[in-house]
Amino acid sequence: MAKSMFIIQGNLCSERVRLGRALQKPPMTQEDLARKIQMMGVEDMTKLIISRIEKNQRHVCDAELRILSKALNVSMEWLVGDTDEISLTSK
Repeated sequence: MAKSMFIIQGNLCSERVRLGRALQKPPMTQEDLARKIQMMGVEDMTKLIISRIEKNQRHVCDAELRILSKALNVSMEWLVGDTDEISLTSK
């Protein structure tokens, strides 16, 4: 069995990405989020990748964490569960 290069299994933001989409007005689909991130310049972010992140089946690198937080209009701290304080801005 191959040894994983990651110390921690899964990711810290899976549930918060799903919750962040639901809290948008109107709520965002995975497709909406992927499209918004693509429009922000990350062209290879797809609905499948968002789905795998939310199912905790894919690791999220720091650059992806930053773009997810910007696309959802939340802080990176909230996204990884370091704070429960959330302030959504309408854009």
